[in-house]
Amino acid sequence: MTLSLYWLQCGGCGGDTWSLFNARAPHLYELFGMLDIELLWHPSVSVLSLKEQDRLLADLMSGERPLDVLCIEGSVIRGPGGTGMYDEAYGRPKKDLVAALAKMARHIVAVGACASFGGIGADGEIEATGVQYHKWDKGGFLGPDFETLSGTPVINLPGCPCHCDVVTGVLSQLAAGGAMEMGDYGMPLEWYGMMVHQGCTRNEYHEYRVEEKRFGEKGCMFFYLGCHGPLVRGPCNKILWNGRSSKTRVGVPCFGCTRPDFPQQYPFFKTRNIEGIPIDLPDGVGRAHYLAYKGMAAAAAPQRLKKRKTGI
Repeated sequence: MTLSLYWLQCGGCGGDTWSLFNARAPHLYELFGMLDIELLWHPSVSVLSLKEQDRLLADLMSGERPLDVLCIEGSVIRGPGGTGMYDEAYGRPKKDLVAALAKMARHIVAVGACASFGGIGADGEIEATGVQYHKWDKGGFLGPDFETLSGTPVINLPGCPCHCDVVTGVLSQLAAGGAMEMGDYGMPLEWYGMMVHQGCTRNEYHEYRVEEKRFGEKGCMFFYLGCHGPLVRGPCNKILWNGRSSKTRVGVPCFGCTRPDFPQQYPFFKTRNIEGIPIDLPDGVGRAHYLAYKGMAAAAAPQRLKKRKTGI
């Protein structure tokens, strides 16, 4: 059975598209052929004329042509003053296209941090919001109770950008008709059921609180350099980028691009703390437990970790 897909690019940089184009084994076009996905429209690869695009949209909105999957990249822009005219296409606000197409879609996939939660413009004058969430709050553009024609809420795939394997994996499951187990904030557990910290090659340094204060070294970056690895859920250290690496593996802190409040309103590469104790603690760890455990762990750190070779 053919699965029709329409990709609508709203208020964003297009980074999720270019991440998707990096998919391989199989390549994106091979995958679409294998899954029998009909790509109705994608702004980076489609060549429809304006008249053809208008006809396609009219057919989708009327229900004459089925819409199985609506992928939305970028935040929904509602400014200025709720008009949506800061982001328009074909002479109409894109937010109106989102609203109309959402009513006809069997599944909706919000691709990337901006589409999922609002992203960089969520606090600004452009009045950006996510498709079904506004940062931590359910609601967003379509409202908290919205469901697609298949009776499911929006599938959120946050990340800046979202990893190509996450997008292709979700499309594969939709094409197969399989149910996805969903976690918090509409994120599939298959890819967002683990912390970025899990799978990090620096875990042992973290457990013994062997800390780094500058980039490129081997120790843990959570305590001083603002690493969000123990705080956020994501697949970066599970499926890796280009099948081989991640930020933390090359000495760069995770900056939490899957969090609903990304980008946060405080410095990226500096850990907020009170008297040396991080304000944001690892998921599920109480403050009293943390104070007792980390003090003992640092004292018991093996010499091989303390005397690690650095990049100096």
